[in-house]
Amino acid sequence: MTTQPTLHFPVDHVLAAFAQGDVATLLAHIADDVDFRIDHYRDAADTSWQQARSKQDLLVVLQRLAAEVFPRGTQILHTHSSPLGNNWVLTQFHQRFFYAVQERTVESLTWIVSHSEDGLLDYFRETVTTINPLGTETS
Repeated sequence: MTTQPTLHFPVDHVLAAFAQGDVATLLAHIADDVDFRIDHYRDAADTSWQQARSKQDLLVVLQRLAAEVFPRGTQILHTHSSPLGNNWVLTQFHQRFFYAVQERTVESLTWIVSHSEDGLLDYFRETVTTINPLGTETS
Protein backbone atom coordinates (compact mmCIF):
# COMPACT_ATOMS: atom_id res chain seq x y z
CA MET A 1 0.00 0.00 0.00
CA THR A 2 1.35 3.40 -0.99
CA THR A 3 0.41 6.44 1.05
CA GLN A 4 1.04 10.07 0.31
CA PRO A 5 3.59 11.54 2.71
CA THR A 6 2.42 14.18 5.11
CA LEU A 7 4.22 17.48 4.75
CA HIS A 8 4.12 18.78 8.31
CA PHE A 9 7.86 18.96 8.93
CA PRO A 10 10.93 19.93 6.88
CA VAL A 11 12.03 16.28 6.80
CA ASP A 12 8.74 15.40 5.08
CA HIS A 13 9.41 17.97 2.35
CA VAL A 14 12.97 16.65 1.93
CA LEU A 15 11.80 13.03 1.55
CA ALA A 16 9.02 13.96 -0.90
CA ALA A 17 11.46 16.00 -3.01
CA PHE A 18 13.99 13.14 -2.91
CA ALA A 19 11.38 10.67 -4.20
CA GLN A 20 10.40 13.12 -6.96
CA GLY A 21 14.02 13.67 -7.94
CA ASP A 22 13.54 17.38 -7.24
CA VAL A 23 16.98 18.40 -5.97
CA ALA A 24 16.20 22.13 -5.99
CA THR A 25 13.21 21.71 -3.67
CA LEU A 26 15.13 19.29 -1.48
CA LEU A 27 18.02 21.72 -1.06
CA ALA A 28 15.59 24.59 -0.40
CA HIS A 29 14.63 22.80 2.85
CA ILE A 30 18.25 22.20 3.98
CA ALA A 31 20.32 24.49 6.22
CA ASP A 32 23.75 25.53 4.90
CA ASP A 33 25.41 23.82 7.88
CA VAL A 34 23.39 20.58 7.81
CA ASP A 35 24.76 17.60 9.73
CA PHE A 36 23.73 14.60 7.59
CA ARG A 37 24.50 10.89 7.82
CA ILE A 38 23.04 7.55 6.71
CA ASP A 39 23.90 4.37 8.59
CA HIS A 40 22.97 0.74 7.93
CA TYR A 41 22.06 -1.69 10.70
CA ARG A 42 23.82 -5.04 10.30
CA ASP A 43 24.69 -4.53 6.67
CA ALA A 44 28.13 -4.71 5.09
CA ALA A 45 27.53 -1.77 2.75
CA ASP A 46 30.18 0.95 2.88
CA THR A 47 28.27 4.03 3.97
CA SER A 48 31.29 6.07 5.06
CA TRP A 49 30.70 8.45 2.13
CA GLN A 50 27.00 8.92 3.03
CA GLN A 51 27.61 11.90 5.28
CA ALA A 52 27.82 15.66 4.89
CA ARG A 53 28.50 18.69 7.08
CA SER A 54 27.24 21.33 4.64
CA LYS A 55 24.64 21.80 1.92
CA GLN A 56 27.42 21.70 -0.70
CA ASP A 57 28.74 18.38 0.68
CA LEU A 58 25.17 17.04 0.71
CA LEU A 59 24.80 17.79 -2.98
CA VAL A 60 27.84 15.57 -3.66
CA VAL A 61 26.32 12.77 -1.54
CA LEU A 62 22.98 13.09 -3.35
CA GLN A 63 24.67 12.84 -6.75
CA ARG A 64 26.50 9.70 -5.69
CA LEU A 65 23.33 8.19 -4.17
CA ALA A 66 21.50 8.81 -7.45
CA ALA A 67 24.23 7.10 -9.47
CA GLU A 68 25.25 4.24 -7.18
CA VAL A 69 22.22 3.40 -5.02
CA PHE A 70 19.04 4.82 -6.61
CA PRO A 71 19.65 4.92 -10.40
CA ARG A 72 15.90 4.46 -10.99
CA GLY A 73 14.76 6.70 -8.16
CA THR A 74 12.60 5.55 -5.26
CA GLN A 75 8.93 5.09 -4.50
CA ILE A 76 7.66 6.10 -1.08
CA LEU A 77 5.38 3.38 0.25
CA HIS A 78 4.73 5.04 3.60
CA THR A 79 6.10 7.77 5.82
CA HIS A 80 5.06 8.87 9.25
CA SER A 81 6.67 11.68 11.21
CA SER A 82 6.16 12.28 14.92
CA PRO A 83 7.28 15.41 16.74
CA LEU A 84 9.60 14.78 19.68
CA GLY A 85 9.65 18.38 20.91
CA ASN A 86 12.07 21.29 20.45
CA ASN A 87 12.01 20.90 16.62
CA TRP A 88 13.11 17.23 16.75
CA VAL A 89 11.18 14.70 14.64
CA LEU A 90 11.23 10.90 14.35
CA THR A 91 10.24 9.61 10.90
CA GLN A 92 9.49 6.09 9.74
CA PHE A 93 10.30 5.84 6.02
CA HIS A 94 9.30 2.80 3.94
CA GLN A 95 10.40 2.80 0.30
CA ARG A 96 10.79 0.55 -2.76
CA PHE A 97 13.62 1.00 -5.25
CA PHE A 98 16.00 -0.74 -7.61
CA TYR A 99 19.08 -1.11 -5.41
CA ALA A 100 22.05 -0.85 -7.76
CA VAL A 101 24.42 -2.21 -5.10
CA GLN A 102 22.54 -5.54 -5.12
CA GLU A 103 21.20 -5.21 -8.69
CA ARG A 104 17.61 -5.94 -7.66
CA THR A 105 14.43 -4.31 -6.46
CA VAL A 106 14.13 -4.02 -2.71
CA GLU A 107 11.94 -2.57 -0.01
CA SER A 108 13.60 -0.77 2.84
CA LEU A 109 12.42 0.49 6.21
CA THR A 110 14.40 3.28 7.81
CA TRP A 111 14.15 5.49 10.86
CA ILE A 112 15.18 9.11 10.64
CA VAL A 113 15.86 11.47 13.52
CA SER A 114 15.91 15.06 12.32
CA HIS A 115 16.02 18.59 13.64
CA SER A 116 15.05 21.82 11.96
CA GLU A 117 15.38 25.50 12.70
CA ASP A 118 13.40 28.20 10.90
CA GLY A 119 11.95 25.59 8.54
CA LEU A 120 15.34 24.27 7.44
CA LEU A 121 16.62 20.79 8.19
CA ASP A 122 19.92 21.12 10.05
CA TYR A 123 20.32 17.56 11.39
CA PHE A 124 19.50 14.25 9.65
CA ARG A 125 20.38 10.75 10.87
CA GLU A 126 18.91 7.88 8.89
CA THR A 127 19.29 4.30 10.05
CA VAL A 128 18.47 1.77 7.35
CA THR A 129 17.05 -1.16 9.31
CA THR A 130 16.01 -3.49 6.49
CA ILE A 131 16.76 -4.03 2.81
CA ASN A 132 14.47 -6.83 1.62
CA PRO A 133 14.72 -8.20 -1.94
CA LEU A 134 11.46 -8.37 -3.88
CA GLY A 135 12.51 -10.53 -6.81
CA THR A 136 15.30 -11.50 -9.13
CA GLU A 137 15.07 -8.46 -11.41
CA THR A 138 18.40 -7.26 -12.73
CA SER A 139 19.64 -4.43 -14.97
